Amino acid sequence: MPEATYPPLDVLKPVAEGVWIVDSGPLHALGIPLPVRMTIVRLHDGALWLHSPTRYEPRLHREIATLGPIRHLVAPNIAHWTYLRAWQDQCPEALTWAAPNLRQRGQVRRSGLRIDRVLHDAAPADWAADLRQTVVPGGLSFREVGFFHRASRTLILTDLVLNLEPAKMPALLRPFLKLARMTTPNGQPPPYLRLVIKLRRRAAARAAAELIALKPDRVIFAHGLWFMADATARLRHALRWLGPFR
Repeated sequence: MPEATYPPLDVLKPVAEGVWIVDSGPLHALGIPLPVRMTIVRLHDGALWLHSPTRYEPRLHREIATLGPIRHLVAPNIAHWTYLRAWQDQCPEALTWAAPNLRQRGQVRRSGLRIDRVLHDAAPADWAADLRQTVVPGGLSFREVGFFHRASRTLILTDLVLNLEPAKMPALLRPFLKLARMTTPNGQPPPYLRLVIKLRRRAAARAAAELIALKPDRVIFAHGLWFMADATARLRHALRWLGPFR
C-alpha cells in the first residue's frame, strides 16, 4: 500500500519567514486516503495562528509553543473542524474562528465545539496587518475562507484545490481520481464539491478571481502536493472549472 501522506508527520516544517506547515493523516473520505495539512502563521505581534488544525499531539503542541503563544484556531470551511475540540481543550486562551454556517451544523452543535468568532471577507483587527481573507461561497451552506499572508506572498486554502499524487494513491483508485481531475497537475476538488460551489458560480468565480489576482508565490492547501513554485499559473489552472480567468 503506498503512503498517501507526506512524512515526517505531525512535525513543524518551515515554508517561509513566519510560515510553517504540519503534514498529517491520512483521513479517509469516500474510500480515498487523503493526506491532510495544517498551516501555521506567526503574526506581527508574535501570536500564532493555526489554520485547519490537524490531530492533536502533545509533542507537536510543545514544538509549536516554542514559536510563540497559540492565540487563534481557524476552521476555514464547514468540513475542517473535527480536530479543533482537542486543541481548544489544550489551548484555553486561544480564540476559535469559523467559516460562515459552521456553527449551524447539527454535527458541530452535538460535538460541543466552541466557536468564538465567525469569519467574513474583512480580516479582523487581530490579523488584518498580516493576512487578507476572501470568502468563497457555494450552495448548501458551503463557504471556504482563503487567506493571503502578505509578507511571504503565501496563499492558504483548504479544499478549493486538491492535488493528489497518483503514486501515493491505491492503484485501483488512480483511474477514477484522474478522471475526476483530482490528481496532479489538475488539482481540482472532487466533483461533488465542484457542483456544490457552482450553485453560486458567479459569486464563487469573483472570489476565485480575487485570489488569482493576488499573484501568490506559493499556494498551500489541505490535501495533496501544494504549489511551491509557479503558484499563480498553477492556481489559475486548478481553478479553471470556475473560470475562465485572465
